[in-house]
Amino acid sequence: MSITAEEKARLMKEFATTEGDTGSPEVQVAILSSRITTLTEHFKTHKKDNHGRRGLLKMVATRRKLLDYARGKDEARYQGLIKRLGLRR
Repeated sequence: MSITAEEKARLMKEFATTEGDTGSPEVQVAILSSRITTLTEHFKTHKKDNHGRRGLLKMVATRRKLLDYARGKDEARYQGLIKRLGLRR
């Protein structure tokens, strides 16, 4: 259910603000978005997986907090991130 190491490395490279960046809000939100998408597909076939659904809700809440942080720091970076990931707002 988690993403592969190659996918994670690709996301880090694509969304990094500087070389070797792994902890910026952009990278963290991109990785969480990928994991959320993977879990969403999982729940289409496993409708009764409530323990996994709880993890999904925690990831969504964490992503929301990171997006709020990015919005508070720099509105332009936040808007760019939302557009690149195809998220609402």
